[in-house]
Amino acid sequence: MEHEDPRNSESPHRSSKKPKFSSNYIPESEIRDEFSHHQPRVARINNGSFGSCPGSVLAAQRRWQLQFLRQPDAFYFNTLRNGITASRMIIKDLINADHVDEVSLVDNATTAAAIVLQQIGHSFAEGKFKKSDTVLMLHCAYQAVKKSIQAYVTRTGGSVVEVRLPFPVNSEEEIISEFKKSITEGKSNGRKIRLAIIDHITSMPSVVIPVKELVRVCREEGIDQVFVDAAHAIGSLKVDKSNASSDVHHPVVSHEYGNGLPIESSWIGTRDYSSQLVIPAVLEFVNRFEGGIEGIMERNHEQVVKMGKMLAESWGTNLGSPPEMCTVMIMVGLPSRLCLNSEEDASRLRSYLRDCHEVEVPKDGEDGVRANDGCITGYVRISHQVYNTLDDYEKLRDAINQIVEDGKTCKMLCIE
Repeated sequence: MEHEDPRNSESPHRSSKKPKFSSNYIPESEIRDEFSHHQPRVARINNGSFGSCPGSVLAAQRRWQLQFLRQPDAFYFNTLRNGITASRMIIKDLINADHVDEVSLVDNATTAAAIVLQQIGHSFAEGKFKKSDTVLMLHCAYQAVKKSIQAYVTRTGGSVVEVRLPFPVNSEEEIISEFKKSITEGKSNGRKIRLAIIDHITSMPSVVIPVKELVRVCREEGIDQVFVDAAHAIGSLKVDKSNASSDVHHPVVSHEYGNGLPIESSWIGTRDYSSQLVIPAVLEFVNRFEGGIEGIMERNHEQVVKMGKMLAESWGTNLGSPPEMCTVMIMVGLPSRLCLNSEEDASRLRSYLRDCHEVEVPKDGEDGVRANDGCITGYVRISHQVYNTLDDYEKLRDAINQIVEDGKTCKMLCIE
């Protein structure tokens, strides 16, 4: 019997198809070759923002691009639709969707958010929702999602209630409690909550949200729709997708408008579709690792927790959440002597580490945590991916320790 991942609030994997793994797992030397296009000596531990594409997938993408350029018309009429459908079939199994028609491939999570919020905005504009009705979201929702709410919801008369999540966080119950309080606020004065936006894994600070329980609360409270932003979830947690609304459209209107979101998304005008067509090559790469994607998720989680604990011990701080509430990213408290007290401080420290120590890692200035000396500190968000090594995290550790030993604060850092 398969057990549910304790870091995930979705139901267990139910796909009957078992991926075919290579009998010869990829050696370290081949991993280095696959990512040899990385800038040498740079510690890339900000995989949560951009990640990286292996060389074999880049080569497959180039082949698709050349196939289009050789004969665009034949590619459009004979190849493109079938290629995208093949990619959607793979994604269907990956996210445990019931049917391929539930799967739409879009450029990124920002586009997906626009698709959902555009529908909500139309309902406000057309009078289906009252002007006083509201949208509920987490205060740490991705900034692009907040901008989409501004563009599609508030400008058409809708209101927004932000759920202020505790951080550092010690348990799922703390999150659920704050969520319920915000629902009460959102429903005050006779208002209705038309949409709840829930991050499966928040970006900054990075925490796994108890999605299943929060969705259940939304249903009990009569919230019309729930949008789960799972941008960080695929490849980090097991995902089980529920049926999506059929009354949504791609924000770029083209020839396929009205034929359903999956078909609309497969043609939004002349553009490069190669990133959607390489999904089979991505799966082939992933299955070169022991255990496939599940094995990668497990090892990345184990390593990021290990590295987070190593950094916290060296800096005399603590993690931002229990290990079971993180996936392949984890928050680590920074030494308070850095005096990271603002977004400007965080930006300066990030640039200093990039330009002077070749370390790429994001910072956060969330209030509320105290280091061992009793002072408030900021956080660093570290990630782990198949190409990361111990040296990457030791490079970050030593850079921060050197700043502290030199008696510098964030405001004193000079970037040449």
